[in-house]
Amino acid sequence: MKNNDIEKAITRIRSGAARYAKAERYYEGRHDLAFATEKFQNTFGSLFREFALNLCPIVCDALRDKLRITGFSSEIENTATAMRAVNAIWRRNRMETRAGEAHKEALRCGDAYMIVWPNARGEAVIHPNRAANMAVFYDDETPGVITFAAKRWRSATGGERLNLYYADRIEKYISAEGGGEKFTRETVVKNPYRTVPVFHFANNADIGGAGCSELDAAIPVQDGLNKSVLDMLVAMEFAAYRQRWAAGIELDLDKDGKPVAPFRAGVEHLWISENPDARFGDFEAARLDQFLKVKDSFRVDMATVTGTPLHYFVQNSSGFPSGESLRRAESRFLAKVRDRQAAFGEVWADVMAFAVRIETRRRVELRTVWEDAAPLTEKEKLANLLMKRQLGIPNERLLTEAGYGAAEAENMNEEKK
Repeated sequence: MKNNDIEKAITRIRSGAARYAKAERYYEGRHDLAFATEKFQNTFGSLFREFALNLCPIVCDALRDKLRITGFSSEIENTATAMRAVNAIWRRNRMETRAGEAHKEALRCGDAYMIVWPNARGEAVIHPNRAANMAVFYDDETPGVITFAAKRWRSATGGERLNLYYADRIEKYISAEGGGEKFTRETVVKNPYRTVPVFHFANNADIGGAGCSELDAAIPVQDGLNKSVLDMLVAMEFAAYRQRWAAGIELDLDKDGKPVAPFRAGVEHLWISENPDARFGDFEAARLDQFLKVKDSFRVDMATVTGTPLHYFVQNSSGFPSGESLRRAESRFLAKVRDRQAAFGEVWADVMAFAVRIETRRRVELRTVWEDAAPLTEKEKLANLLMKRQLGIPNERLLTEAGYGAAEAENMNEEKK
């Protein structure tokens, strides 16, 4: 059984590594560049090798910026001790930053993983992990339940290590002498919590499957955008100097019988001919506005296929829209944000509940609280409060909703009287 699980884990991790690597590469701007012909590739390949008009980070970062956790809540009574533990664990593990890193990994690669385990002092430690190092296996009979998980990485000493996480134990392996994929068991750690301590953030995933990167739909459009810009740059290179022509003149030949150019182009050079029938001219300059239109159309396509609002890709020269019109324009995007909040929120609740279990030995049911993805402006808040006042809602409650404390609201009412 152990050997079968090792083989399954290695195969799953290896198959996911290439997929994750491509998403990471495109996010960082290292794209697959394409030229119109092999001649252009040989001429301009090295010149534009580092070039990319990279829109991929916008697709992921626009969504990540809307995924901010403000805290956790519980509807069960007498959970004050557990909630204090939740806040302490969150602060101690610096999850304000690490949660954003996990969201970025999940959106970019499609998957992100957290391992929760106690340290030597019995404190719950939350370890974010790269998707390329991890794999999870779900129970076919109970969707959503992880039967076991695996982590493979290269240690500081240069050897390969592999951990298999089960509900009752953690098996630690080390690569045999000579490396490769032959592992020998090093130790077994008892898991008293009866839960696999690995938590999987799967972005837009099917039941029991791996997540999908937000860049899956963006990469083909990004390749087309790069191609259009490269074609424009090549055209600019050829059209930087107007191509001139001459007709009706005799050409000299070199010793190999090849014609020799009769003139040298340049500001300081003058073309003259003794032949009265000689004619001179230049070719029409290349029109680059068509390339610009194609480039802008790819930005629209990127917004369409990814669900990212167009104003994230195109500068708005007509001024900023109002809050209400902005929410209407971002309706599809906000729906995606709320979907990710629901999916990731369940996993975060499980992560923190397991961490509380480690430290307090108590079970608690948590709910993740997110920052509002489409907050109201101060003007809109004031308009809502005035409307509620017309409906007869007491001033004390309105002042409380406006952010004033109970004592401040009472004093303000007394002063008004």
